[in-house]
Amino acid sequence: MTSSQAFVWWRSHAKDTSPGDIPWLEIGEDSFQERERRITGRHRLPGPVPDWADDLFRIARAAFLADKYVRRAGTEDRWTRHIRLSVPVLDRDRWESTTALGHITALLETLTSDVWEVEYRGLTQHHVEEAIPDLGAERASEIALFSGGLDSLSWAASCARANTTRPLLLVMFREIGLLRLQQQVYASVKRIAKSREILLLPMSQTPAGDGSGKRPETSSRSRGLLYMAGAIRAATAHGGTTVHVPENGQLALNPSLTSARSAACSTRSVHPWTLQHLNRLLAAVIGDESTVEVVNPLARLPKGEVCRAARASGLHPSDLEATLSCGRPPARRRHGPRLANCGICFPCLVRRSSLLHANGTDHTPYAASPWTEDPESQRMADWRALQRWLHRPYSMADLLADTPLPQGTDRRAALDVLTKGRKELSQLLSETRSADHESGSVPTTCSASASTCCS
Repeated sequence: MTSSQAFVWWRSHAKDTSPGDIPWLEIGEDSFQERERRITGRHRLPGPVPDWADDLFRIARAAFLADKYVRRAGTEDRWTRHIRLSVPVLDRDRWESTTALGHITALLETLTSDVWEVEYRGLTQHHVEEAIPDLGAERASEIALFSGGLDSLSWAASCARANTTRPLLLVMFREIGLLRLQQQVYASVKRIAKSREILLLPMSQTPAGDGSGKRPETSSRSRGLLYMAGAIRAATAHGGTTVHVPENGQLALNPSLTSARSAACSTRSVHPWTLQHLNRLLAAVIGDESTVEVVNPLARLPKGEVCRAARASGLHPSDLEATLSCGRPPARRRHGPRLANCGICFPCLVRRSSLLHANGTDHTPYAASPWTEDPESQRMADWRALQRWLHRPYSMADLLADTPLPQGTDRRAALDVLTKGRKELSQLLSETRSADHESGSVPTTCSASASTCCS
């Protein structure tokens, strides 16, 4: 034990208190703002959930709270934390195997770039409100995460147009201040569906605070695991064996724009390395039972091609422009503008380039634009980093230098996705330069040609 180590204890019930010899931070179901039924969505499931899936969701929820309540600012390098997490589970034998422990810690460390120790104990006095199946309803044949973003909209739209009558289940975690937008995007999927029923499972996870009065940690790298665990849990109730987590290959790999953003300093929620550890964890825990696999169906496409696929499925440009793609949505902030996309973070810049690639224009109402902001302001850090990144050649060595790719990954295909994505982003810079020449109101950008930027 060191002074910098944080101890987090998930309570299974009110009397499940932590040992007094260690300063544990106690968390549990009451650590979320929502009622438990809204969080789990169990009342909306057609069948029972196996114990291991409930355990996985509880572990993911506990890790998410630990990620929010253990502040990075208090560590020596103001980033890397040492977190010891104690979680009660229904079947300890499954989770305490060496293989399962290895994959859960590797998964969390890949996501958050921290040191994790996960320990399990028996779950006691645990009441589960069983689902009441609708015997007349057909279970979903496909399950996918649905955020209200461009990628999830595109994949949902293509599935909605599939020639089948079996339902599609979209698992949506509500975003603070953005629920109306998410519902609008969901309505666009239902509008283009042919004969297929589109089901929506809304879930929520909003931390209530740890009682310290301090703001939660702003980074939230474990959120992706929480969402995937929720979708896996829903899939088991529908008898599904595959969970789709749609993320364009460009942002799934999410190469570091600068050396300061290596590893988990850039989001790795759907990186191939993350999905490999999650799937191996599932295999270790499920054993000989029917397996569940998590896959990214858009891994081979840059975001511009994802947008074109959405258009091919029957969506209008306005449907795409109504989506959420921002890493720092203004609507989440108490006094921020009621807009979904800030317009200047890296995900917004990729969004701009992809809509330009697919539609030729982008009429999204952004809160700000990189060509009207002070180019030297802190808010423009992503814009400056992007220009420098595009100015440098990008090779296979760069791809492999950050987060490793799993064995068997088609490295050439991965590099090809990033090369195409860089071309889309370079086109955005070209448009900026054209506007600069015409009006003189746009800050000077990378002076390299598109061919140099994308080499």
